[in-house]
Amino acid sequence: MGKKLYVGNLPFSATDQILSDTFAQCGTVESAKIITDRDTGRSKGFGFVEMSTEAEAADAISKFNGADYDGRAMTVNEAKPMAPRENRGGFGGGNRDRNNTRGGFGGNRGSR
Repeated sequence: MGKKLYVGNLPFSATDQILSDTFAQCGTVESAKIITDRDTGRSKGFGFVEMSTEAEAADAISKFNGADYDGRAMTVNEAKPMAPRENRGGFGGGNRDRNNTRGGFGGNRGSR
């Protein structure tokens, strides 16, 4: 099973293909993905690379962590699972009681 790596401090010009080609120097790249803003489509400056073995992943970390990439020192380390997020309310929030007197957009604001 492969090992997923976090790759940070990337230039905004980096692409999935460039990331894959760069990490292929250390072995087989299973996947490479630059994370983009969902509204603008612009790179967020980080991504994830999955190497085919743990040894290749360790080699990539030692080779690329702190390495210069277009004038920026890359951060490369083992990716950690995303922590679960709390419900932040959002549009139509989940804090409603039976009479719709709390939360949500345009709800009855307790005027009963």
